Amino acid sequence: MASSDQTVLQISSPSSTTLSARVHPLVIFNICDCFVRRPDQAERVIGTLLGSVLPDGTVDIRNSYAVPHNESQDQVALDIDYHHNMLASHQKVNPKEVIVGWFSTGFGVSGGSALIHDFYTREVTNPIHLTVDTGFTNGEATIKAFISVNLSLGDQPLAAQFQEIPLDLRMIEAERVGFDMLKTTVVDKLPNDLEGMEASMERLLALINDVHKHVDDVVEGRVPADNNLGRLISETVNSIPKLSPQEFDKLVNDSLQDQLLLLYLSSITRTQLSLAEKLNTAAQIL
Repeated sequence: MASSDQTVLQISSPSSTTLSARVHPLVIFNICDCFVRRPDQAERVIGTLLGSVLPDGTVDIRNSYAVPHNESQDQVALDIDYHHNMLASHQKVNPKEVIVGWFSTGFGVSGGSALIHDFYTREVTNPIHLTVDTGFTNGEATIKAFISVNLSLGDQPLAAQFQEIPLDLRMIEAERVGFDMLKTTVVDKLPNDLEGMEASMERLLALINDVHKHVDDVVEGRVPADNNLGRLISETVNSIPKLSPQEFDKLVNDSLQDQLLLLYLSSITRTQLSLAEKLNTAAQIL
């Protein structure tokens, strides 16, 4: 018979308020920009994540800034004064944004992550650790979120283990176009407004074709019916405004003309600024 006072390995899970996270595209773009601008000798970039905790417990990551650091095999030195000064500056503009965790570039958790996470644990309860694979290890910029789980043997703490949590990259369609472009390893140029609209329409058409094929498969009995999926499709169809083809064409053409007018005005403004700069340079020479 086993002894009642035996020592048991325990895992201390964080509170349920940090079981999922949602990150905005601005955070990902800012992290990538910080990585491009990093010092030559730096292998990765780390920094602070700002945001808030939603009523349902999801951590909403809305902003970030890099923190200078020096890292070796057994120690990590953070510029704590810089971190606190940047936090104070951000909260003057967005006082509702607080520290929710920290980020690092690279694939997964590295050796010094536990030391950095320990610092942010003193800044906020149960911080999120966000990793962005700027090296495209698997052919794309893999983004993951982790929380720290404490391992203990009886009353004696042993170590901290990073556990991956669900991460939501939900974004509006305009952000989706830019994010899909930056996910690839080679980008010739960012799309303009018309190219972005074309990419959105192609994506929408592909989604409609997928839904149409699924409905045909269900009707023909090739796949089983899913009541929840059918309800979502029905709600989506009912939410579409009732427009005649002529009204829809007019709506699209009006929007397209507005986009073309903005492009024309921006081109005129750019030309005028360039001409004024050349005239100013010529006047200084004379």
